Amino acid sequence: MRKRQNFVGLWLSDKEQRQLAKLCKQSGLSASALLRELIAGMEIKAKPPEEYAALLRELSAIGNNINQIAHWANARGSAREEEIAKAAELAREAWRAVKDTL
Repeated sequence: MRKRQNFVGLWLSDKEQRQLAKLCKQSGLSASALLRELIAGMEIKAKPPEEYAALLRELSAIGNNINQIAHWANARGSAREEEIAKAAELAREAWRAVKDTL
């Protein structure tokens, strides 16, 4: 059974159709989803670039590594100099990854 029972037909000019297609492409939404979002008063935002998903995974892995180093340091009550250097390098790597995508 359909979630939505009401159908609304809509006639658009060529210009309006091009604008709708452009908004759909930018947002990654279908025309139906885009129009429902607009009706609900939502702000339509551009779909993030594909590289962002890979960047988020990489940042998550870097964050996990830094977290493990901090956990080991807390368990021992201190951190070795090479562990601190490794954590700093991971933070620099994360910064470079973000900077390279902008």
